[in-house]
Formats: sequence, structure tokens, C-alpha cells
Amino acid sequence: MNTVLVERVLPTGQTIQIAQGDITTENVDAIVNAANENLQHGGGVAWAISNKGGAAIQSESDDWVLQRGPVSHSHPAWTSGGLLPAKFVIHAVGPVWGDGDEDKKLSEAVTGSLRVADELHCSSIAMPAISTGIFGFPKDRAAGIIFSAIEKYFESNSSSLKVVKMVLFDQSSVDVFVKSWGK
Repeated sequence: MNTVLVERVLPTGQTIQIAQGDITTENVDAIVNAANENLQHGGGVAWAISNKGGAAIQSESDDWVLQRGPVSHSHPAWTSGGLLPAKFVIHAVGPVWGDGDEDKKLSEAVTGSLRVADELHCSSIAMPAISTGIFGFPKDRAAGIIFSAIEKYFESNSSSLKVVKMVLFDQSSVDVFVKSWGK
């Protein structure tokens, strides 16, 4: 069971939560997958989502890339949720630390994910700490960028989203994100 640790309502009306647990168990309209540009879900959060969501997620991902090409930071792909409780999986390509312009790319991945959720008429979304695992993005830096991108998105866009939940698996991520949110 995932545990909500902190929650805040933004001036724009959306509730932002930080939870510790397993994103694949979230009963939300969409979950965000920290993906690579070719949507090959072989490690980290992507593997967990694909593994628990079943073969449909990888199959639909392969079809997406075949039809549209590699996924960019600013324009995430999306598939069904397969066997997951979530209706959709939004596949956000976060930056690999050291590739250059990482802050902008991470912000674009978050903004793009929220935009896709709105296009899919979602009212709730759960996202991981994009790029902070095998892509090596420093967690403290990522937390600030992710929270800023979320707030800026809602300040600039009319949105059907009511709840954005950051779902973090490990204690070190939880500690960093809670501390960043408190600033």
C-alpha cells in the first residue's frame, strides 16, 4: 500500500502529493513511465511498469515507435495501462545526466506528461522521480525542477487534472523530495 507523506493544494486548485510506494499499484487515470526514446522497457521503473502491466504495454510502445519514431523529451508517448489499475501509461523520456541541457529536458518531460494527461482527459496522474535512477540525474536538483515544472504548467494552462502524485520507491528519494517540497 502506498502512503501519502505530504500534500499541498496549489493556488490553481490542484492537489500535489508525495507518496512512498509502488507506482504500478496506483489507482489513477495515468502513471508516468521514465522511458528511453525507443520505449524499450528493460530496466528500472520502465521494467516494473511493463512487467506488471503485461505484454500489451511493450507491444503498444513498439507500435508507437514504429509509426512515429523515437520519443522526444517534450512529446511523451502513451499506451494503455495494460493490466495495471491506471488506464494509461505516459512514457516520458527524461534526460541522461551528462548529455547536456538536462534541466530543460527534464522540465519538458514533466510538462509534456501533464499536457498528454490533459489531452487524455485525466483527472489524476502519478509520476516517478524521472531520470534520477539509471539516467543519473541528481535527485535534489531533479526534485526542484519537477516541482517547478508542475507549478508552472498549472499556472499557464487550464487543466482537467486534479491530483498529481509523486510516487517514490526508495527512502533516499522520499527524503530528498520531501525536503525540496518543504523549501
